[in-house]
Amino acid sequence: QVELVESGGGLVQPGGSLRLSCTLSGDIFSIYAMGWYRQAPGKQRESVAIINAGGGTNYADSVKGRFTGSRDHAKSTVYLQMNSLKPEDTAVYYCNALNVRSRVDFWGQGTQVTVSS
Repeated sequence: QVELVESGGGLVQPGGSLRLSCTLSGDIFSIYAMGWYRQAPGKQRESVAIINAGGGTNYADSVKGRFTGSRDHAKSTVYLQMNSLKPEDTAVYYCNALNVRSRVDFWGQGTQVTVSS
């Protein structure tokens, strides 16, 4: 059974930085495209960053130039480096793993990111 464990959320001032981590266990990391999504109160969940199996990335327009996704295959971990954070980045951030063969996906438990002075 695939499990995703996230960490790294917290409270940060505007302009600050945080790094989120998500570790996959229970399957082969390299067959998963990894994604970061977020959901703010009263809003739908939205895609933030996709890091495909080969390391290529796609970002939401709202975070381009500020957020960077990466993956470490040796640690089965995907990261989201978030810089120049804004209050509108406040949300619960979720890690997603999509098996590129079966198209079955899995979600992490979510981690709260709050940007406030």
